[in-house]
Amino acid sequence: MSNHSQATTRVGVGILGAGPVTQAIHLPSLARLRNILEVRHIMDVDAAVAESVAARVGANHSTSMDALLNDPDVDIVAICSPHQFHADQVIAACRAGKKAILCEKPFAMSGEEAARISTVSEETGVPIIVGAMHTFDPGWLAAEANWGDLPETAHTIRSSIVLPPNARFEDFATEILTRPAGGAPDYSDVEVVKNALRGGIMGLAIHDLPLVRRFTPDFEDLEVLQARHVRPFGYVISLRAGKQGAGNRTIELRAAMNKTWKPEWTFEAISDDAALRVDFTPSYVQAGSAVATITRGSTSTTYGPFEHNGYEGEWRELAQLALGIKQPPSAESLINDLTFAIAIADATVDLAAVEHANSHAGAHS
Repeated sequence: MSNHSQATTRVGVGILGAGPVTQAIHLPSLARLRNILEVRHIMDVDAAVAESVAARVGANHSTSMDALLNDPDVDIVAICSPHQFHADQVIAACRAGKKAILCEKPFAMSGEEAARISTVSEETGVPIIVGAMHTFDPGWLAAEANWGDLPETAHTIRSSIVLPPNARFEDFATEILTRPAGGAPDYSDVEVVKNALRGGIMGLAIHDLPLVRRFTPDFEDLEVLQARHVRPFGYVISLRAGKQGAGNRTIELRAAMNKTWKPEWTFEAISDDAALRVDFTPSYVQAGSAVATITRGSTSTTYGPFEHNGYEGEWRELAQLALGIKQPPSAESLINDLTFAIAIADATVDLAAVEHANSHAGAHS
């Protein structure tokens, strides 16, 4: 006898992977949405973790993906496992006939994987959303509704992330990387620098790249002008997107971990006569929504803060998708977001390798 018969209207959630993101972010968000969503199954390869996390929310637990996918009480599957499993798990969840899927970013590590996912999603009709939580933040959505022609006219786009040195943020920033085993990384090794930059882009910048892409839809002409790794987890990357002259945009991506106690996460888009600035709350703090400010001439209008943050927005959207109230995002836009991130990561790593070789040649001459 299922224990939630009295709550038939609630949508059942199953979570693959019960690590820090599930525990610190998804479960608190879901707890605030108890009237529409209910966690019913938690799977983790570590049986003790699966059991203890499931016990907190009164859910079933298991150590196998199949057990979760075969659970008839699970309508939505959230994929919070290590990134190398994402593509196969998304495809399996689509084939299991679930009503909606949330996959943490990056939902694939290559264009080929992304295309495979998109094909299966179209075949099965199962909607997928990728956990780029900022795109679901009410502060960002308010900016989008009010920014007018800024996506066409902006010449400079900036994403800046400053995080305090905090183990949780480090895990967040390096979820794509396996940490170097013991000891300090050897920054004279070009592979160490390349991995750090790729990890920074695919683990941290990727949260803002779907936002950047709203302002650079034509990203085939992407040129990296500068790529610098900032120790221990950070980067300074300057890019140019679009054809020279018309539609030419400068993109600046920055991230640093320093001694500040105060996290700062901002996104800016600037044109000749208008500017947008969005201040996001740090993910691990359940601190409400982003605040957006749009300035035209001497007039500034502020939107937010709103009641909930992007993670909660993401779950509200999933519930609507599962209930068929809302149309899913096109698989093509998810693929373009990923292709954009991979293109930036590849070009950044290539330039960093050249600069690294030059600086070492200079040091020896």
